[in-house]
Amino acid sequence: MSTQNLTYCLLVTGPAYGTQQASSAYQFANALLEEGHSLKTLFFYSEGVSNANAFTSPANDEFNLIKAWQQLAKKSGCEMHICVSAALRRGVTDKEQADILSLIASNIGDGFIMSGLGSLAEAMITTDRTIRF
Repeated sequence: MSTQNLTYCLLVTGPAYGTQQASSAYQFANALLEEGHSLKTLFFYSEGVSNANAFTSPANDEFNLIKAWQQLAKKSGCEMHICVSAALRRGVTDKEQADILSLIASNIGDGFIMSGLGSLAEAMITTDRTIRF
C-alpha cells in the first residue's frame, strides 16, 4: 500500500505559552515529517506571533518552543513567516521595522520572516493541505 506524500502549510494562531495550540502545531509538524510529508510554510498569525519573540525566556526546566521552531525549520527547510501587522501590534519586530519605528532593538528570532497575508495566501494555494492551530 503506497501513501502519497503531501506538502503542508501550518497556520499557528496560538501563543508560544499559555495555550496548547502552538505546541500541538509543533508536535503535528514533527509527526508529518516523520511520515515523509513536507512542511513548506509555518505562518504565525494573531497571538501566534509570540512564537517568534527571541526575548521569550522560559525557565531552564521548560520546553523552549521558540528554539524548537527554529530547529524544525532548519531540519525541514520550511519557511517561518509572521504577520507583520499582528507582530507590530504585539511588540514583535525585525531590524527593518525597529529602524523605521525608532525602536532600540528588534526581537524577532533567527529564521522568522516578517510578511503579509499575501505570503499565507501563496502558501495555501501552493501546498496540498493547510491546517490551523
